Amino acid sequence: MDFRIVHREAFQVTGKMREISTVDGSNLREIPAFWQDCSADGTSMKLDVLAAGKDMLGICMDFDGQNRFHYFIGVETEADQTGAEEFVSRVIPAADWAVFTSVGPMPGAIQQVWHHIYADWFPSSGYEHARGPELEVYPPGDTASDEYRCEVWIPVLKK
Repeated sequence: MDFRIVHREAFQVTGKMREISTVDGSNLREIPAFWQDCSADGTSMKLDVLAAGKDMLGICMDFDGQNRFHYFIGVETEADQTGAEEFVSRVIPAADWAVFTSVGPMPGAIQQVWHHIYADWFPSSGYEHARGPELEVYPPGDTASDEYRCEVWIPVLKK
């Protein structure tokens, strides 16, 4: 599995959060439904305005060890730009990231990448998962296209 290691300093994101369960794979349904809700209620358009040409982000964070975490849909921002009560801002800490490319229509293509990262790459990579959020980076484009490219960023430490 192709990957690259990138160091990135801390940065701020602004967006919307939802609590997600992993019980019985429900996260594989809940996260796409959250993206659909954000598109339908105008959140995605508001975030596009805040993004000023930057990528959309899907961020898994606040893992509780009890099969729940927060999924954050947002964009990178320069300063606290919550503006409306519907948005929250969070800081993503500095980290070394293993970056993987996903090619194909969403959500299936990126779900396959997630599976390969944990089932195949981590056990043989010489890296371990570092504490912190996990990122999905979505550039503008047709997310239903067979050619759509996005990335998964996982914080890592060398073993």
